[in-house]
Amino acid sequence: MRGAFLVVEGPDGAGKTTLAAQLAQRLRAAGLEAREVREPGGTPLAERARDLALAPEFGAAPLAELFLMLAARADNVAKTIQPALAAGHVVISDRFELSTEAYQIAGRQLPREAVLAANRLATGGLVPDLTLVVDVPVETGLARQGKAGKRPDRIEGDDRALHERVARAFAAAAGPSVVHLDGTRPAEEVERQAWQAVRQRLGEQFPVLRVQPETGAQVEENG
Repeated sequence: MRGAFLVVEGPDGAGKTTLAAQLAQRLRAAGLEAREVREPGGTPLAERARDLALAPEFGAAPLAELFLMLAARADNVAKTIQPALAAGHVVISDRFELSTEAYQIAGRQLPREAVLAANRLATGGLVPDLTLVVDVPVETGLARQGKAGKRPDRIEGDDRALHERVARAFAAAAGPSVVHLDGTRPAEEVERQAWQAVRQRLGEQFPVLRVQPETGAQVEENG
């Protein structure tokens, strides 16, 4: 049985990395094999591409940034994600193709159709079974990062206008696999709503999820 591919997306400071880890923990507690990956990253080549794309000292140009991200994604899909799916695992990715639409298309204002075509080549047509988008205003995300004392990478440290475009792109994301979560709500509530969305989407494929506790309010699904 093929596994399932879950993606957690959102602007910087939305809390998506924490949420992805929490969902992986819940899936394992339910008896499923959960594989966590991040983008860019996940393989030695992809991690090196991540360093080149995000390190301020390299100052990657917009097109170079795009191709580094896509090279990392192509390697991660081929060597990590697809083999895990073939083994019947649930893969949870911290970012995927929607981040390219938000950062490189909306943020960097690169040509949409050309970028989407390049992304399809990198992914081999792989699309998520569920994409959870954690929405937060730019000021909220930046404030959270500042409070955490996190040293911003090259993209995180970019100008406010880019982050505004990115946040709007995430907020506007729609499609049959997209579920939006209000990232300004308490973290426990966001986690409960995300878990409910996972159960609703994957319960038929993985019956064990049907008997998990029903938690949280209804989530907003776009598409």
